[in-house]
This record gives sequence, structure tokens and C-alpha cells, in this order.
Amino acid sequence: MVPAHTGSRTTRLLGLAVLAGIAVVLVLALAVTGPDAVQGDAARLIYLHVPVAVSMNVGFGLCTLGSVMWLWKKSRWWDTVAVSAAEVGLVFTGLTLVTGMVWGRPTWGVYWTWDARLTTFSLLFLLYLGYLVVRHLPADLEVRNRRSAYVALLAFVDVPIVYLSVSWWRGLHQTATLSLSSTISGLMLFTLVLGIVVSLMGFLWLLVHRFRVAWLEDEVEIAGLDLAISERRAEAGIVEVSTP
Repeated sequence: MVPAHTGSRTTRLLGLAVLAGIAVVLVLALAVTGPDAVQGDAARLIYLHVPVAVSMNVGFGLCTLGSVMWLWKKSRWWDTVAVSAAEVGLVFTGLTLVTGMVWGRPTWGVYWTWDARLTTFSLLFLLYLGYLVVRHLPADLEVRNRRSAYVALLAFVDVPIVYLSVSWWRGLHQTATLSLSSTISGLMLFTLVLGIVVSLMGFLWLLVHRFRVAWLEDEVEIAGLDLAISERRAEAGIVEVSTP
């Protein structure tokens, strides 16, 4: 029987916790914390931009882990984790791009520039978009899983390059917000860390739902394949003998 939805008591509670967390972070970010000494109120976007970027990296890390585990164990569960994490990670990649562009307008004077960080980040977006395209190409399940796993491993190479791009190349983008040399502290640091926690909770909520949908999609595909095989056997006059 196909379930009516992918929710459960746990996901509902998690969803409520995410909504409450978002409300608290918004109050802290917009009303409690003060403006930055250099960037002014534009710096408040950091409480959204950095958390969604962290969640994006977690998503792509899980996609890579799931791909490695599938190549090793041929586990359908890990394959489903990989594709679900990639899709949710791509959503957070889009959020990171949008918030970065909004922040760039008052800071740099333009929404977009081919800075090293932005260029490598755009490539990252395209690589994981390509992963999903490969994922949906017609093929046998095992072939599909294997080739998409290799694409995931290739795409992840760009993740550390994006992170290190501000150190490797001179550009407009500031250095890492959270690092040993970071000057952010006090209430600003607390709000940022809380934003990261809430963002990761939201990522988990989306991941669970997407995993369940992806699992059901595979169930339908496997059932359809079994039905097609049975129909071909019937057409050929092959009688299946069941053993007690």
C-alpha cells in the first residue's frame, strides 16, 4: 500500500522546531544584533547566507558518502541517501547563490562578478545539476546508480576548491566567516551558530521527506519492471513454477 504522505510524528515535531528556530534567528538577526562596523546592515545577511552554505556542503558530503557506500556495498539505502542529499543540497546551493547576490549588491555595487569564489561556486551548481541529469537518463537501475555515483565523486572535487578559493586567489569575496582568524564574536557569533543549527535541522527535515519519496519512486520502478518481465513471460508462454 502506498502511504498517503511522507510525514510522521517525528518529522512534524522537527518541522515545528525548524519554524520556531527560524523565528528566533530572524528576531536576533534583524532586531537584537547590531550592524557591522564596516558593512553596516548588509552584514545581517550573513545569518542566512553562511548557514545555508554549510547545509549545502553537508548535503554534498552525504551525497559523496552515499555514492562511495553504494559502490562498495551496492546498498539501495545508501544510493537513495546520495540522490536525496544531492537534490536537497542543490536547493541550498540556490539559496546560497541568491543570498550572496543580494549581499553583493550593496557591498560590491553589483549582483554578480566573476570572482574566484563565485566562478567555482557556479561550476559546483552545474556539476550537481549534471549529476541529477545523469540520474534521470534511461538505464538499468544498477547502471544508473553506478554512473551517477562516479559523477558525484567527480563533482565533490569542486567543494574544497570553492572553500579554499578565497585563500588561493585574490578576489572581491571576503575570507571565511568562521575560521581561526575570524573576528566575529559575542551575540553575532551566537546568532550565526544558531542559524547554522536551524539550517541543518531544516536540511534534515527536507532530506527525510525526499528520501521517502525517492524510495517510493524506486519501489514503483522495480514493481513496473517485475510486471513487464511477467507480461513478457506470459506472452512467450513461460509458466513460472513456485516451490512450496
